[in-house]
Amino acid sequence: MTAVAREQGVAGVGTEPEDRIPVVGGFAPRHSGGSRAGSPREAGKALRTRVPRAVHARFEAPADRPDAVRAVEESNIGRVPELAPIRVGRMAANPFAFLRGSAGLMAHDLSGGPVTGIGAQICGDAHAANFGLYGDARGRLVIDLNDFDETVFGPWEWDLKRLATSLVLAGRVAGADEDTCRAAAHDAAGAYRRTMRLLAKLPALDAWNAIADEELVSHTDARDLLGTLERVSEKARNNTSARFAAKSTVLTADGGRAFVDALPVLRRVGDGEAAAVAAALGPYLETLQGDRIPLLARYAIHDVAFRVVGTGSVGTRSYVVLLLDHRGEALVLQVKEARPSVLLPHLPGLGFVSPVEEHEGRRVVAGQKRMQVVSDILLGWTTVEGRPFQVRQFRNRKGSVDPAALSADQFDDYGRMTGALLARAHAHSADPRLLAGYCGKGDELDEAMAGFAVAYADRSEADHAVLVAAVRSGRIAAEAGV
Repeated sequence: MTAVAREQGVAGVGTEPEDRIPVVGGFAPRHSGGSRAGSPREAGKALRTRVPRAVHARFEAPADRPDAVRAVEESNIGRVPELAPIRVGRMAANPFAFLRGSAGLMAHDLSGGPVTGIGAQICGDAHAANFGLYGDARGRLVIDLNDFDETVFGPWEWDLKRLATSLVLAGRVAGADEDTCRAAAHDAAGAYRRTMRLLAKLPALDAWNAIADEELVSHTDARDLLGTLERVSEKARNNTSARFAAKSTVLTADGGRAFVDALPVLRRVGDGEAAAVAAALGPYLETLQGDRIPLLARYAIHDVAFRVVGTGSVGTRSYVVLLLDHRGEALVLQVKEARPSVLLPHLPGLGFVSPVEEHEGRRVVAGQKRMQVVSDILLGWTTVEGRPFQVRQFRNRKGSVDPAALSADQFDDYGRMTGALLARAHAHSADPRLLAGYCGKGDELDEAMAGFAVAYADRSEADHAVLVAAVRSGRIAAEAGV
């Protein structure tokens, strides 16, 4: 299915309503597929004449683009004010960190560029550090996208361009040469394209459940990453609620446990605030599958604390809730504020109209479930004092690769792995045959995405320099090293 996009000449295009693939009773119509005219693959190929793949290399900053400091200040509106300097400090650390915190600014920049009009459920913030390991219901580790704060229905190209750009910036921060950085972006796009072609050839059910685990390493020929992934996997297996609780709580006089301040990242909250968060877990239960309720009924709430998270997320309200079972074993839930996606204001002009979400936490949860093969079994949403929140397990055997710490010979491997994961995630909501038809067999798209990534990485480095200068001059406050 495609979204109708604004006509932009060679700059961008979408299909008209009569070009859409009809849906009958919730199912696609009977269709022979293959290579005949009118198939999804042929429709994708036809888009190349209206949006040549080479035009994706272009980046021109919009005339109304805010400077980096104003963009950061505007994105801080509505966050906890005293945490804004921490967020600025984290973004000012290096250009890759700046990109991580500026998804809204990049969406503004991308809104004037080329789009095919093919819509997908996109991450909205698919940078290289937002992929990682986590545990499924049986404790096995899977690899996938793992951050969906900005998820929305939009142009698939935006996720791929953000991923490619982030690889260039992470490589530069790590000290890799420019050829290595560009190759990582090129290989990410190539893996995306080849994976989409593979998914288009598979039976629908096999494609739906494809490559969510270690098989991805062999699929993308990421052998140089094996040692790193093994180390991350070993660490992830021990990254559990119980371990976090053991480090962050103390025994209380009544035999329970309570959080201990670790300022400024973790702090106790007042009784009223804690009671509001705890009360919100009642409505949260109603958002879960019914078979999860007996599990959570075996736990009791013992404490609530506020915890600073992420880079772009700093300043949003985020709590950890300590639950203990009858043996005193801990389960920690994260209750994290869900703000509207920063991409949303930039989509209607391109013809992408997302359904109005009555609850931002529900948007995040729905988007995550649409993109992942396996999701947290306790993923849900709630409202705390009028604000929407998402709820999930905290430290659910999570592990991640720091792309800015990779060696030069690992960057292209990591690019291929993340590119393949992104393709698999998009293929849940966009027909892989349509995307495969557009992406094609050759590397024209790969070259274009790499060209864009280098150009936008240069732009991000300039933005970062502006932010650093503003911090030094006192124009904007920053707290470094937190």
